Amino acid sequence: MAEAQPYRVLARKYRPQSFDQLIGQDAMVRTLGNAIKRDRLAHAFLLTGVRGVGKTSTARLIAKALNCIGPDGQGGPTIAPCGVCEPCIAIAEGRHIDVIEMDAASHTGIDDIREIIEAVRYAAVSARYKIHIIDEVHMLSKPAFNGLLKTLEEPPPHVKFLFATTEVNKIPVTVLSRCQRFDLKRIPSELLAGHFGHVVEAEHVEAEPEALALIARAAEGSARDGLSILDQAIAHAGMGDGGVTADQVREMLGLSDRGAIRRLFGDLLAGDVPAVLASLQSQHDLGVEPAAVLRALLEIVHGATRAKAGGAADPALSAEEREALADWASRLGFATLHRLWQLLLRGHEEVQRAPQPREAAEMALLRLIHASQLPDPGDLARRLQSGEAMPAGPPAPASAAAEAQAPMLRYPADFRTMHDLLVAERKQLLAQMLHDFTGVVRYDPPTLAIRPLKPLPGDFARDLGAALKAATGSLWDVTLSDGPAEPSLLETEQAAEAAARDAILATPVVAATLEAFPGAKPIWDEIEPRSISR
Repeated sequence: MAEAQPYRVLARKYRPQSFDQLIGQDAMVRTLGNAIKRDRLAHAFLLTGVRGVGKTSTARLIAKALNCIGPDGQGGPTIAPCGVCEPCIAIAEGRHIDVIEMDAASHTGIDDIREIIEAVRYAAVSARYKIHIIDEVHMLSKPAFNGLLKTLEEPPPHVKFLFATTEVNKIPVTVLSRCQRFDLKRIPSELLAGHFGHVVEAEHVEAEPEALALIARAAEGSARDGLSILDQAIAHAGMGDGGVTADQVREMLGLSDRGAIRRLFGDLLAGDVPAVLASLQSQHDLGVEPAAVLRALLEIVHGATRAKAGGAADPALSAEEREALADWASRLGFATLHRLWQLLLRGHEEVQRAPQPREAAEMALLRLIHASQLPDPGDLARRLQSGEAMPAGPPAPASAAAEAQAPMLRYPADFRTMHDLLVAERKQLLAQMLHDFTGVVRYDPPTLAIRPLKPLPGDFARDLGAALKAATGSLWDVTLSDGPAEPSLLETEQAAEAAARDAILATPVVAATLEAFPGAKPIWDEIEPRSISR
């Protein structure tokens, strides 16, 4: 009776044994293959990338590619190692005497590097190349890096160095310049989901495509992380007939139901406070972390913004999700989407710091509902400048969610407010002439009749009408008239200033002071009068 083999986790069992099995790194494989074909092999390779993208596995594959001798024992370096010759088998099993692996996290000092320097003097025992694989090389100490420099620059022809790191910025430039660098990319979610499909098929396990897509998304581009999650999901499913389901994966990872999140987002846009609070409570009861709810809402806003900008949809999304994102993209403007993103991002940060995350999430969503009913910041500035009252009322219905974001049309309350609006719109020259040289004949927006008190440019009325249209969003009828007019704003200010001076001079204290000091005069006589618009 054959002895039962111990269980191997999926991340080890399905470690790539050939470059064909290395997913998501086609550019690196192509470059390396061309270098081998043309016999232009570097003496040192640096493999960098995030965790789990295959740096150490790639280093072992390179070692196999350089030392493979083929089934007949006569082969040379190849991008497609046979996997059956003694060097290939020994390297795959980690027992080849000429392929030495070292973990720099536990061997950081100069003494460890001295051993390597001593060892490279001697030729390989049985392989074509003696290969040193140093994992997490960025953790070597500065003396260790310095000790390695000379050997790294001029190693013997029978020696190759393979370095792997997740933090390439910590490696000295002097070392980087001596290596051929390969940046291993994050693996796209769709490739990971397809890979996981092959794995569950080989493991004779049923799994829903949506479940594999959720695992791929949670892996964040790491094949190892994804296989570890898949291993856990298979164990979580147990012996059930349904296999791995999306609901089980959500429960295991603490993910929120995406359909529920879409409904929550719709309630937020509709301003339905009771529904929003009930949805958040429901997610909390299911064990979903408040921060995860905010992250899911951020994903929706990002997806809707990408859809509006014409970006390609995420292949991992279901048809229902794509349809919902397209609908929101058609109804919401970029300004609204960016505001939603900023508010949710701020809320997510607060939830992560808060001692009571659920309460912080509720406050963040309520703030979002309130802020969604406010006017656009640019329109708000115009309203404040013109002295208009801010509209107040109940949240807009769902059908008017997008329209609630649009600015409401308002006219300046009076002629002076209109002048101040032009100043705010940086139409200073028009505002100055309006202030100093015109009097109002009729102010009935959008109709304006003014009397020139001094000659004005011939195109003044046309330019003023265009500026008012840009500031208020409405066409204005601006005419120059000879009829009775009010004093100009400048004359009104000068009259008010003169009245104020007379009132001050008439006060007993000032009158007594001037009488006691003949020839004295108020200081304002030495100051030029200023108009408000200057």
